Formats: sequence, structure tokens, C-alpha cells
Amino acid sequence: MRKYLHINLSNHSVKTERLEGEAIVRAGRYHIARTLMDRGAAIVEPLSPENPLIFSAGPFAGTNFSNANRLSVGCRSPLTGGIKEANSGGTFGFALGQLEISGFTLDQVANEWVVIYIQKDGAVRFDSAEGYLGRNNFEVAALLHGKYGKKVSLAICGPVGEYQGLLAGISMSDVDLRPSRLAARGGVGAVMGSKKVKAIVVDLNKMPSLHDRKKVMGSVKEYNRLLDEQPAIAVFRDVGTAMMADVQNHQGGLPVRNFSAGQLVDPDVEPMKLGGDFIREQNLARGGQTTHACMPGCTIECSNVYVDESGKEIVSPVEYETLGLMGSNCGLTDPDDLARMNFLANDLGLDTIETGAMMAVLMDAGLAEFGDVEFMRSVFDELQKGTEQGRLWAQGTARVGEHYKVNRVPVIKKQAISAYDPRVVEATGITMMTTAQGADHTAGNLPIMDCSDKSVEEIVAASLEIQTQWAAMDSLGICIFGRSVTSTNVEFIMNAINAAHGTNLNEEFFVRMGQETLDLEWQFNRAAGFTEEDDELPLFFYEEPLAPTNKVARFHSAEVNRCLPH
Repeated sequence: MRKYLHINLSNHSVKTERLEGEAIVRAGRYHIARTLMDRGAAIVEPLSPENPLIFSAGPFAGTNFSNANRLSVGCRSPLTGGIKEANSGGTFGFALGQLEISGFTLDQVANEWVVIYIQKDGAVRFDSAEGYLGRNNFEVAALLHGKYGKKVSLAICGPVGEYQGLLAGISMSDVDLRPSRLAARGGVGAVMGSKKVKAIVVDLNKMPSLHDRKKVMGSVKEYNRLLDEQPAIAVFRDVGTAMMADVQNHQGGLPVRNFSAGQLVDPDVEPMKLGGDFIREQNLARGGQTTHACMPGCTIECSNVYVDESGKEIVSPVEYETLGLMGSNCGLTDPDDLARMNFLANDLGLDTIETGAMMAVLMDAGLAEFGDVEFMRSVFDELQKGTEQGRLWAQGTARVGEHYKVNRVPVIKKQAISAYDPRVVEATGITMMTTAQGADHTAGNLPIMDCSDKSVEEIVAASLEIQTQWAAMDSLGICIFGRSVTSTNVEFIMNAINAAHGTNLNEEFFVRMGQETLDLEWQFNRAAGFTEEDDELPLFFYEEPLAPTNKVARFHSAEVNRCLPH
């Protein structure tokens, strides 16, 4: 049995719902889609009190089941106007699971800014947020730990979220207490700010009760063994997600200087300093950590702690999407510069994809040269202060591009495209076109699939298959980086869930839940007014050949949508 909390911020009331069996399993992204549809959230204003903000953890939350303590945060997105599930690592989902809480929904808006404290005994307290407002996340985290202790997990609304800037995510504690794991995308931090919730504090406790603890622990060991046998996992553990920068630079799909090129350097001529191999060797030589778990129990350890020449920490982690959008896309070439910008973004609780894309649009508009680090610092400063200019920039890439009349604005459904140019990485491009989530690679990524000889029907089919798998994983709180094991051992995963919660679920349930999640998300967006025109890539992808491959986008939304089940 687990609990689900319905928190009404207007009167500080809490209603507790008891969940059993399958209701615990249908969590995360599925739960968000189902709840938002049932609540009619597609027609509410995203920053109004009527837009629910949902936090949902999976059925393994609170245990040491590897890479299975992910957290889903969802609402109607103020950035896209569509449905949004933002996914986060860190300790917050783990903490909820330890209190045997599946999740909670924040409804309405508080009269005054609050810190919500969910205590070990399950009680919910509403404390004043006075003293935390306007402060950056690392300072806020230190203050919160000073008051509530170290054995807690935090979810923080940063200063940009406070004034409802759409770049804002929600920052979660990592295993070392850094507020650096973000539910980043879609403006979920702005929704938290609209509700006047500065932070949520959750006590850590102990392993939750399980239906058959012995079997679950056996599954934990077996899953770790399966992970250890996978070459793909070994690469993740060795180099992290930064390896993808080398891959995309090589195949010409890396975002460079506002998606005007697909390769930062010729790898046959000079080293790719923003790539995983270079960063790993440099970080090792300086005494940094090249393996680091973003959440308790995870044995993939694809994160890192990046340090400067003196061995002092700059940021944790340096990951591919940030390397792409805030690095090469903004004209940066040095990982130290990128790491420092990354820390500033983390300290403000910003989506590095959306922020990097927005900054590159500013550079394309002539406000600075590509690679101007000091300009990027000044943008962060304006965002932190919430100046008139900062508030404009905080509205995200699409709105900034429209304001400055820039031709090259890399968005779908008003959300910035992640670090895979759809002219080259076609399958991921089709995922970003068709997912209700906006331009989101985590909805289904196929970054090295060769599509050159494939039809639109074949590419859409491949995209839908991985979208279905990942929607199911997101619903179970399982990290997609374990895909090489999870997707080939679905029966094993379902048996482990059955042992944990006394269910009788099979492989077919996994696939069906993924499909149902996608269907609900598409239904939501149609109810919100989206049409197939919203799935179209920006015009420049069709008109501007991308160096060095000289490819242009091949498929328009009309022909892609004809291949979809809906």
C-alpha cells in the first residue's frame, strides 16, 4: 500500500488517498496524463490556480533498484500550451518512496509563499518561505538544510520560477545534496512559482514495505548483473552522456551556432574539446569524478563532477544536452567555459536546453558574437534580477525569436529542439515532431539510426516503438539510460514489480501502458487546440542545407501524421 497526497494550497488542507496494486504501478508519466485529462486541464490557463502540478514516483521508489528512482513532474505547460511531463533524477522520488508516498498534486495557490515540509510520520507542514525568496538555489538549499537537516530531499523553485519565467525548471537534490537534478522542461518551475511554493522538503526514512522483499532484493542483484554485462552501459559508466557530443559531431548532427552547422570541429584535424573523451581525460587528470550516481542505488553512474585546473568543483554534472545547446550551439569550444555557464543555469534552476537555444537566438539577432562568454554571464545576471529584459528572455526561445524577428528559431510547439539536428538525426527529429511533449528527445531518441535509405513509414514506426517503450519506463520511474537491459527484459521487470506490490502484471501490460500514455497525451493536446501544423519543423530546416552533410529535412508534418495511429 502507498499513499497519494492531494494538497490544496489555498487552505493548507491535505487529502490522503490510499493506493494498492496496479494503482501504484500506473505512476509517473501515465499518471500525469490520466490525471490531467480527467481534470480537464487542457483548457485551463497554465499559470492559473486551476492548473494542477503533479509529482509522481514509480513503484520502485525508495528502494535500491538501480536507475528506478526517477521522478515525473507534470502539468499543462505554460511554454507549449500542451501537456508536459518533466523527468528528474536525484533523491526526491527516492525520498517519497521511503515515506511510502507515490506522489502528490499541488492545487490552487497559496496566499503567501510557502515551504511544504512532508515529514517522516506523513504529516504535511506549511512553513513560511520568508528568507528564501529571490535567492539562488545553492544558497536556498544550504539554508533549508540548516533548518530541516541533511536527511531530507529538496525540490526548489528558483528565482526565475518565482516571477514565472518559462525557462524555469524545478531543482531536486542529488545524492551529495546539490540542487542540481532538474525537472527542467516545459516551464514546470513557472507553474510552481505561480502557486507560491518556494520549496518542498521531504524527510528521508527507510526502505518501504514490499509484498515479497526477498524476491525484490534478488531482482535488484539480477538487474545489476544484467546492467554490468551490457557494453552500452559500460560506455555510459565510463564517459557519460557527453559521449554523444563526439558521436553527433562526427555524423554532423550537432547543434552549432544556432543550428547553422552540424559539426563544431573536424575530428580528423583537431580534438573535440566539448566531447566526452576529451572531458573525461581532462577531468581525470585534474582529480574530478567521471562516474557519479544521480540517484540512490543507480549502478550506471553516468553523471560526473567536473573540476577546474586546481581540482576545485565547477559543476555536477556536465551532460550532453547542455554541451550541445549551451555549448556548441552558443559557439563555445572550451569545456571550462561551458561548465561555468552550466553552474549558473543550475543555480537559477533553468532548463539548459531552452536557455542555450534562447541565448543562441540572441546571438543570431546580433546582440553578441557566438562564443561570447561574458555576454552569456550578463544574460544570466538579467534573468536572476528579473529586469524587464531578463523577463523577456525568460519567456523562452520561441517568444524571444519572435520578438527579435530572427529567422532561425529552433522550436517545435514553442519548445526548443534538443541537441540532435533533425536534418541529420531524422528518427529523433520525427519523435520531436510527433510527441505531444514538444521538442523533447527523452520522448524517444534514436540518435545513431541511419535513416538515409528509409521511408517516412519506416522511420515513424521506429520512432513510435521507442516512444512507447520510453513512455512506459517514464511511467515506472525507470531511467531510459538502462534501455538496453529494460527493453529486452520486460518480463523480468514486471515480475519484480509483482513481487514488490502483489500484482499480476505481464509484458503486455508494459506495452499497453506505454501506448495508453501516448494516446492520452495526444488527446490532451487535441483538446488544447493543437493540430498537425504544430508538428511541423521550422522552415529553415527544410530550406538551409546543413554543413558538412548538406542535408535538409525531408518530411513534413502532414506526411508524418498520416503514419500515426491517431
